[in-house]
Amino acid sequence: MNYEMRREQIYQSLQAEGIFTWDWMYGEEYALAGLHLITAEQRQEMAEATERLGAIFTKMVGVIQQGEDQLLLELGIPPEALAAVRVSMPVPHATVVGRFDFAPTKDGLKMLELNADTPTGIVEAFHVNGRVCAHYGVQNPNEGMAGQFAKAFGEITAAYAREGRPVERIWFSALDWHEEDAGTTKYLLDASGLPGKFVALADLRVQDDLLYALEGEEMVPVDVLYRLHALEKLVEDRDEDGYPTGEHVLRLIAEGRLAIINPPSGFVAQTKALQALIWNLHEQGQFFTEDEHAVIARYMLPTYLENRFLGEKAFVAKPIFGREGGAVSLFAADGQPIEQDVEEFYWEQPMIYQELVEMETVEVQTLKGLYRGHLLWGSFWIGGKASAINARIGGKITGNLSYFLPVGIKE
Repeated sequence: MNYEMRREQIYQSLQAEGIFTWDWMYGEEYALAGLHLITAEQRQEMAEATERLGAIFTKMVGVIQQGEDQLLLELGIPPEALAAVRVSMPVPHATVVGRFDFAPTKDGLKMLELNADTPTGIVEAFHVNGRVCAHYGVQNPNEGMAGQFAKAFGEITAAYAREGRPVERIWFSALDWHEEDAGTTKYLLDASGLPGKFVALADLRVQDDLLYALEGEEMVPVDVLYRLHALEKLVEDRDEDGYPTGEHVLRLIAEGRLAIINPPSGFVAQTKALQALIWNLHEQGQFFTEDEHAVIARYMLPTYLENRFLGEKAFVAKPIFGREGGAVSLFAADGQPIEQDVEEFYWEQPMIYQELVEMETVEVQTLKGLYRGHLLWGSFWIGGKASAINARIGGKITGNLSYFLPVGIKE
């Protein structure tokens, strides 16, 4: 059976389910039908790195939330969100649904960034990957891990209830016209086990210091909101007459009138400037335990808020809240550009500078023929625990047109 036939067999059945419908994106093949095999030891190392780095980020976030406004501003937190991000962590980890991105390099596994606010790739890792593994009769590295969502969402909802907040009216929200975002959000709603409903972001309303979901003609109060909508974008949201709706919602969060998932602490963990702060403290031998310093040295890369690499080492410049390779630039040590994102988004943001590492390259089959690309691992961090993994393959900058590459375990 050739590649095209295998792909059709796998993804037609997934399409028919209605859970994963974006195997093509922007008119291009997105989800591949091949399988990349790793060892059980490689799988285990990603899990250990995820949990140990997660603990370090949680420790940092807890301290930063108590810091001066100036520190938060220097880390890129918008002034409008300062009060909201000080809302204490309801659970003993910085976020509920997060994803670390790792690059396999000649010096081992290296963390590139953490998406602790609005990660995607969830349906691919927790649902699609298993189906592709089953097709080939190969062990799925993510077997049974979708069950972690119910525990994690239940944990944070119970924590909000213990704080005396109402948690009866739960809504999951995303852009309803965005196939991937809406599909991911509906998948999480189902996996969460919570008695919630889906509402389009456009159907949320602020009135009388409460957030409401528009259900038909009725305005229903929102107690708990899962949103696949980044907090830095929420800051900018305005309604049709220019009213700053997003700022109002952030005030509701700060005043305890609205509980959100991921919690505001996830937004603090999201800023890449936090990586620079962690690396700075590590270089100075401060704050962290000996074991934590060892984890940072092993898995993190030198990262700074100013460019210390020029004339010394090749480096990456990336925006502190960018996603999908947006506004990322790669430079040689002499400052000559190697590669640069060509999209229009995120260029206005402050940048961090990180040591450039050579990522592993792999060759895969696609509908266009053989493709050789750079491998990036996503390792999910759910409810404080290491969870499913996924692989992307693309250019030196992993953008939104990179392929999703299913992964299995070698026997």
